[in-house]
Amino acid sequence: QVQLVESGGGLVQAGGSLRLSCAFSGSSSSINVMGWYRQAPGKQRELVATILTRGSTNYADSVKGRFTISSDAARNTVYLHMNSLKPEDTAVYYCMASGPKTYWGQGTQVTVSS
Repeated sequence: QVQLVESGGGLVQAGGSLRLSCAFSGSSSSINVMGWYRQAPGKQRELVATILTRGSTNYADSVKGRFTISSDAARNTVYLHMNSLKPEDTAVYYCMASGPKTYWGQGTQVTVSS
C-alpha cells in the first residue's frame, strides 16, 4: 500500500507561481512512475506531468515550458513547480503513483485569478 499526501495549492494571480508537493509513504519500492494530474470543473482528469524512477519526465503540451516535475528521494517527495500560471490552470491537482497498482492522493486546489 502507498499513501500520498499533497500540499501547496492555493490562490494565485495569473503570471504567478506555486509549488505543489506530494509526500509518499508505504510500499514505495514498488513504484516506477509518479505524476500529477488535474481536473477542472466539468472536465475529465488530465495528465499534467510524470516522472520515472530513473528521472525521465513527460509533460502535457499545455504546461511545457511552464511547469517542472522533480523528485527528492531522500524526502520521498515529488514536486510540481508551476510558473507563469494562467486562469485555465485552475483545477484540483492530484498526485499519482503507479507500479503494479495505481494510487491517488486526495487532491489540492489550485486557483488562478485573472
